[in-house]
Amino acid sequence: MRVVLWASCLTLSVAMLAPSRAPGQQPPAPAVMTMALTGDAIITRRLSTYREPGFLQMIEMIRGADAAFTNLEMLFHDYEPYPMHQSGGTYMRAEPALVKELVWAGFDLVSMANNHTGDYGVDGMRLTRRYVEAAGLVGAGVGEELAEAREARFFETANGRVALISVASTFTEHSAASAPRAAVRGRPGLNPLRHRTIRIVTRDHLERLRTLLRDMGINAPTRGDTLRAFNTQFAVGDAPGIRTFPNPADVEEIAAVVRNASRLADIVLVTIHAHERGASNAEPAEFLPAFARAMVDAGADLFVGHGPHVLRGIELYNGKPIFYSLGDFMFQNETVLRLPDENYRPYGLDQNAGVADFNDARYARGTRGFPTQREIWESVVVILRWRGNEVAAIELHPITLGFGQPESARGRPMLADRELGRKIIGDLVERSRPFGTSIEWRDGVGVVTARRALR
Repeated sequence: MRVVLWASCLTLSVAMLAPSRAPGQQPPAPAVMTMALTGDAIITRRLSTYREPGFLQMIEMIRGADAAFTNLEMLFHDYEPYPMHQSGGTYMRAEPALVKELVWAGFDLVSMANNHTGDYGVDGMRLTRRYVEAAGLVGAGVGEELAEAREARFFETANGRVALISVASTFTEHSAASAPRAAVRGRPGLNPLRHRTIRIVTRDHLERLRTLLRDMGINAPTRGDTLRAFNTQFAVGDAPGIRTFPNPADVEEIAAVVRNASRLADIVLVTIHAHERGASNAEPAEFLPAFARAMVDAGADLFVGHGPHVLRGIELYNGKPIFYSLGDFMFQNETVLRLPDENYRPYGLDQNAGVADFNDARYARGTRGFPTQREIWESVVVILRWRGNEVAAIELHPITLGFGQPESARGRPMLADRELGRKIIGDLVERSRPFGTSIEWRDGVGVVTARRALR
């Protein structure tokens, strides 16, 4: 009798707690979530010491979002691991305490799969992951074997749950995770997207290459429309060019993760580190749009690219935003504390040379390379608003990283002035036009206005 009475009371209590709605009344509106999105974060110096209004306003913008994302293109350790025989360029490393600067700036989500993941081997990756997690950041894209590197990581907000899946198509071979097989353990590393490249040549060029190989004593097929030499696939076509295709098995495995995550989260973010380029560095390689659209088809709500250090166009595919590259958010690669011998040796620098000497040799005292390329130091912070899983607004806030400033100062972001801001948004307008995306300049901000996609 007491069981029946208790059950009746419980039913009554639940009924009293349930929200009441008059007949015909509309259900409550879906929650609005805001996201801040940035590109590469190469951090080697503190952020929290600075007080310029344009810097603090940008920081408050990031902090004000429900979820903020950046690509963590940095390793955190105290030089316990040794450098590998190959790096992604500069051997990246910063003080472990600097991970807290990202938290101070308002970031919640970081991708960890990029061309510097393996600079200091597996131990460097593991230490970085440990510091990232201890700071309270949600990081994705690395693991003790392939399945873990591929898996989504989740971030809880008051207005919804976000899933992050991090991928790299640009990476050193030793840094890619692998799957276990029989009694052989999988390799720790990053989540790879491999791709195939074919160089299109004329018939005359292919035959000349075939003759050259024979003259060099290298076996080559005597006929056919394709030829493989020097680790490169050549094929006859109407006009010279480069074609790239994503690895189908990688696409399907990553898509399976996205499909699963889409049923466990309100917003699914897929992000890729991709240096590969089209006709110019501002254009993505052919395989990248194919991969991005496949991720949206699998259930991703947005796709963010980074890696080439410049802005690339924006596409709205089935109403979901694809940012092919958000360029740089921080670019402090010139102020790493130490570099291994492998970085100095190609420039003939002796044991007395330091990081500044390396910079001078690499960039010819600032007359070539990154210091001379203005677009490396220009980018945007994206503020994206969702209503449920529908995009409500996309704002592009231009930032400058200090082009032309000394090495001790450049690389730190702040909001750009109106003149530079208009130029940055103008670049994005041009680069987004091939994808059918319209962007307007409104009071210092770029606004995506493609109404057919933004309902």
